[in-house]
Formats: sequence, C-alpha cells, structure tokens
Amino acid sequence: MISVVLLGAGNVATHLYKAFSKAETVSVVQWYNRTRSSILSYANEVEITDNLEELIEADIYIMAVSDDSIAKLSQNLPFTNRLIAHTSGSVAMHDLDKKNQISVFYPLQTFSKDADIDFYEVPICIEVYQKENRQLLKDLAKAIGCKSHKISTEQRQSIHLAAVFLNNFTNQLYRIGHEICESNNLEFDIMKPLILETAKKIQNVSPYVAQTGPAKRNDKKTIKRHLKQIENEEHKAIYELLTASIKKTHKYNLPLTSSKKKNEIDNERR
Repeated sequence: MISVVLLGAGNVATHLYKAFSKAETVSVVQWYNRTRSSILSYANEVEITDNLEELIEADIYIMAVSDDSIAKLSQNLPFTNRLIAHTSGSVAMHDLDKKNQISVFYPLQTFSKDADIDFYEVPICIEVYQKENRQLLKDLAKAIGCKSHKISTEQRQSIHLAAVFLNNFTNQLYRIGHEICESNNLEFDIMKPLILETAKKIQNVSPYVAQTGPAKRNDKKTIKRHLKQIENEEHKAIYELLTASIKKTHKYNLPLTSSKKKNEIDNERR
C-alpha cells in the first residue's frame, strides 16, 4: 500500500484525491490545504489539516498547488529526506527544496472540478532526482490506471508548451466560435460534431494532413468575406494570424520558384 499526503485543493488535487481513493493499493492518509474550508467537505473521508506542522509520515507527498507556490511550499515543509513530488508541467524539478527527495508526477490532462476524468486515458510524466524513487512513482501511476513516461525537465516543459497550444488556445477558439454562434442566434451544439470529428481525425493522420479550410486552399474570396463578417478587432487579428500561419505551413505565401512547387500546391488543392 502506497501512503500519500496530498498538498493543495485545486482541480488537479481534487481529481487525484478521487483517483487515489478508488485505487486498491493507494491510501491518502492526509490532505493539507492552507485554507481548511476548501477541503472541509472531505473531512469524513480523510484526515485534513491546514497546518504544515501537523503533516504525518507517508511514502510520498504530492504537491498539487499553483506553480508560483511550489518552491515556497517545499521550503516550508517541516521535515527532511522524504519523497515529495510536484504535479506541474512547467516548473523545474530542481525548484523543489533538496532537503527532501524530489520528483515530478505530472498528469498530462486538462482538469476542471465539475468534469469527470478517466485516468486510464491520462499519461503521467515522471521525473526523479534519486533513481531509486522511480519505481514508486510508476507504481502510483499504475495504481490509478495510468501509463507512466520517464522524461526530463526539458521534455516536460516542451510537452506543457505544446499542451497550451493544443488545449488552452484551442479552448479559447471554441469560446470565440461560441460567441459568434450566440451573436447570430445559433446553438453552439451544432458545432460539437465538427469539434469531435476534428479531434478524432488526428488519431489516424497528422495535423498537417488533416488541415482543411479556406486558408489551406488559399480561398481568397472566402477569407475576405470572413474578415468583413468579423466585427471584433481582436477576433479579426486572430483570424488573420492563424490564416497566415496555415498559408505559410502549406506554402501559399511563398514565391513559386519552380514548376515543382506549383505542382505541390495544385496537388494540395485537389
């Protein structure tokens, strides 16, 4: 049985608590948060505390707190030589105070408190300073049904950067699309099959191959019409930036210097 003390009460902490609680080989022995009221509803399930001095001994202490809080919290832990792990995608492992054994247990997923998560579909990125701790982190990931991946800080930070583009920025585009629908008395639900098919498509082909639309086709009339439709200047700037990026990727804004390039573009239009 792996004993866990959970530190923090945000989205990641809440979902990890639920996953650990269901695991047969994991026991959450304590849950800490600096604001006790945030975890008070779990007081009948697990020991809770808002006092670092009351932290009990465990196999691992998982810090699921904001990126800006990680270093300071690790410094304030009132013990030494115990295994601690943060769950951030961007914070370096070495930002943790080395008075303890340091590691990273990063679940690569978007977490919202009100949305259920199937951890069987969540990759866990693992990083350790002391090699002997890797197996425990792998076992912890396996206990909640996750596949673990050994990575470096640089790889993890690159994963997080890519995830911001793929998730956070994409969700902002969903929001813009939602706003356009609402402003024209359209139900956003009409877009959901398209969203699902777009995500489904890249399970089988690369994003480059999957790209469609007026920018890829260099459909100048449609692009011009869209820009006239857009009233929000910020949305117009985003449309222009992404259109230019797609054109560059698919070569439409590059000068044709040979018949070979012309043939490539003709093939893409078909």
